[in-house]
Amino acid sequence: MSKQNQWVAGINAVSAAIEHDAEHVREVLIEAGAKNPRLAEIEANARRKGIDVRRVAQQALDGVAGGLRHQGAVARYAAARSWSESELAGLVEAAQGRALLLLLDGVQDPHNLGACLRSAAAAGATAVVIPKDKAVQVNATVRKTSAGAADRIPVVTVTNLARTMRELQKLGVWLYGLAGEADGSIYRLDLRGNVGLVMGGEGDGLRRLTRENCDQLVNIPMPGADAEGGVESLNVSVASGVALFEAVRQRQG
Repeated sequence: MSKQNQWVAGINAVSAAIEHDAEHVREVLIEAGAKNPRLAEIEANARRKGIDVRRVAQQALDGVAGGLRHQGAVARYAAARSWSESELAGLVEAAQGRALLLLLDGVQDPHNLGACLRSAAAAGATAVVIPKDKAVQVNATVRKTSAGAADRIPVVTVTNLARTMRELQKLGVWLYGLAGEADGSIYRLDLRGNVGLVMGGEGDGLRRLTRENCDQLVNIPMPGADAEGGVESLNVSVASGVALFEAVRQRQG
């Protein structure tokens, strides 16, 4: 895992960083004179855990937040955890035949990635796999949107997604790609073993090589899509949530 310094902005993101990974929070900045009781709670929690807290002017927060809506709280964070490709096999093996992976093929919007991480963490997924190139990485916006999930679930960045998919298959992971035009329904799959759910990016969906390396392509049935003016596809974060929690439903049965 590699670490780097960055600023986390927003009440939920700062609270989550203090709660789940306090040892990597270097300092917390709170807007001077702000009356929001949640800011006082953040300050108290930070001080209780031995984290330096400073009261600063709103302009100072605006500067370090880099345009993000900070809501009066930012934190300097030294643990943007990036799991390496070499650690993925260990994560799968540790899941003892019940690995649940989310593979994202070129998601560009940090809000979508944050929402995907939030769903994956809530579903108890083993890891989220993203490519290093032509895809958004875990940044401050992703952290804020994920509401702390970016700190709780391994995010594995890989150089070549297609190659990683083949390596996962050798480890006994079945890879199912979500594609609107696919014939089979995700609800007909057995998602109780080692499973990787592969989602495409916002624009073009799954790339050709990614499709070819899936064991099967399936869709999420959308009865409303055939109606006049119906939607053609689901947002990638919504589709990820639907797919992940279908796996959760089966595993609890």
